[in-house]
Amino acid sequence: MGAFIFWGVIAILLICLSLILSRIANPQMARLAPLLLLLLIVPVGFALTRFIVTRSKIFELTNERLKITQGVFSKVTDTLELYRVKDIETRQPFLYRLGGVENVQLNTSDASSPLVVIDAIPSKIGLGDQIRNQVEIIRQQKRVREIDIE
Repeated sequence: MGAFIFWGVIAILLICLSLILSRIANPQMARLAPLLLLLLIVPVGFALTRFIVTRSKIFELTNERLKITQGVFSKVTDTLELYRVKDIETRQPFLYRLGGVENVQLNTSDASSPLVVIDAIPSKIGLGDQIRNQVEIIRQQKRVREIDIE
């Protein structure tokens, strides 16, 4: 969300600056106004790129594992066995609360992905509770326990 706000502010500033320059009596400065509007390609391009990357990240929760597929041109799929989940944490910053979404953070004992964050999930889904219930079920089925050694 921060990237979209940042690039949105940059785009608004470019538009405002272009309008101010077009109103100036100096004709040389007024000619720069359309050129500033061409610079809108930069924030729009970065925002669009961020949107595509975000939309290409797919989470698939099955009975036994969580599959995370990401990538635009080349896809990478990371699989997390649910019995490896040690802790589940839900975070809801202020702006997320206004939007009714939350982040679900999984702390795992998996070496390739010790921390998995699922961003901007609608709160009413209760994904954290669903994952916790499924973790308990799969641990009982596989007769696995999580032991912390210090």
